Amino acid sequence: MSASLSAVSKMDTADVEVLARLRDSVASVFHGTPELIDHLLVAVLAGGHVLIEDVPGVGKSTLAQALATALGCSFTRLQFTADLLPSDIIGVNVYDNSKGEFQFHPGPVFCNVLLADEINRTPPKTQSSLLEAMNEAQVSVDGRLHPLPQPFLVLATQNPFESHGTFPLPESQVDRFLVRLQIGYPELENERLLLREAGREVPAAEQILDPESVVALQKRAMAVSLHPTIEDFILAILRATRTTPGLALGASPRAGQALVAASRARAFLASRDFVAPDDVLAVVEPVLAHRLLPAPSPESGARGSRSSVAILREILAGIPVPR
Repeated sequence: MSASLSAVSKMDTADVEVLARLRDSVASVFHGTPELIDHLLVAVLAGGHVLIEDVPGVGKSTLAQALATALGCSFTRLQFTADLLPSDIIGVNVYDNSKGEFQFHPGPVFCNVLLADEINRTPPKTQSSLLEAMNEAQVSVDGRLHPLPQPFLVLATQNPFESHGTFPLPESQVDRFLVRLQIGYPELENERLLLREAGREVPAAEQILDPESVVALQKRAMAVSLHPTIEDFILAILRATRTTPGLALGASPRAGQALVAASRARAFLASRDFVAPDDVLAVVEPVLAHRLLPAPSPESGARGSRSSVAILREILAGIPVPR
């Protein structure tokens, strides 16, 4: 590998300090693993959305609120239910008698950080109302476009173990999430802290940035250089997912773009101005696994018993890592 990839480059010290303070601010409220917080910050820096699949009560709402506060961004929590309508999310035009015209009343999607809680409990029509917002950072109501505030992050949650009264997200919507994360149960000492905080007022996260600063940080993160050798590595991964017999659906071109953006964000978070192979390997699973669909089992006709994560790890094991 060329010297440009192996040499250590340094970012602006101010950015390094800000990112460290962001980590500390979120960690002061959310007692999870540093790796999880880093994956969340990768999504923020890459301008992507996050799908959290986990059981109730592990701190998903706390994490979203802490992140929004640390970023200095507006926050809305929306509980998705079976009777939720698209207009309940994006807004509606209401006739104003005094002005003799329709006025647009924005819905809760008009914020910087939207917690879409239990997103799979609402019907597909309502789920799909988020597609334009997530992909284009705008919504269309009665033929008029309304841009969303920037930055805009959807943090959606769903319980993977409960299927009664739920509507699985279509593949097109799952593909809009940059990363899929699992929080998991807390480690022993973190759970001890949670027990001690029970019934007490927990201090809020410290505000580190504001929306304009977040957007500027995102632009600098996406300016991180990507060597052609790393491009070849990413292309090899993408193409392997499309030819592996165990997968019915491989990674889309959008998935490739997401992997590049996440790799750049991870490098920026690691205080480097170039993407290293370790950056790709650190984010490839949360970026790609939820976009892959295991092939049906020949015996039962159902989806294969092997998970997309296991298949992806097998693919990665067979691809040489640039050094």
